[in-house]
Amino acid sequence: MYAQHNHWLVAWLQRKLGNSSDAADLAQDTFTRIWVSAKTQAIEDIREPRAYLTTVAKRLVINHLERRSLESAYLASLQLLPEACELSVEARAILLETLQELDALLNALPAKVRTAFLMSQLDGMSYEDIAAHMQLSVRTVTRYMAQGFRQCLGMMLHT
Repeated sequence: MYAQHNHWLVAWLQRKLGNSSDAADLAQDTFTRIWVSAKTQAIEDIREPRAYLTTVAKRLVINHLERRSLESAYLASLQLLPEACELSVEARAILLETLQELDALLNALPAKVRTAFLMSQLDGMSYEDIAAHMQLSVRTVTRYMAQGFRQCLGMMLHT
């Protein structure tokens, strides 16, 4: 599969990303994901390899772009800090790693749960306001928040 489709996948990713090195990296990641998941499905049994590759690669592109956006926002916020508050290179690396872990944690949540959790924690919205905005019951928002907090607690316990 790699020999037959790698060149095509790199070209497809390069059109999406506009960057050959990121495209090559994400193509490698795509094949690695498929190889790792081959335990549950034989690679030879894939009937539409390009469609399968595209599906896996799209998810990786989304993660890549979200990570890049997070890094850009972080670097932009650093530019706004006064010089006296500037972080060391080590502190920046630790903070960026923490932000990436938080991003992965939030991405592991279902979309509605993540949205409700972020509305509460970042926007300071009440459960009632979130329920009205998302057209949900307050009870559902409460369950979503509990799920978000459990996810955060799980991350803290495993760190």
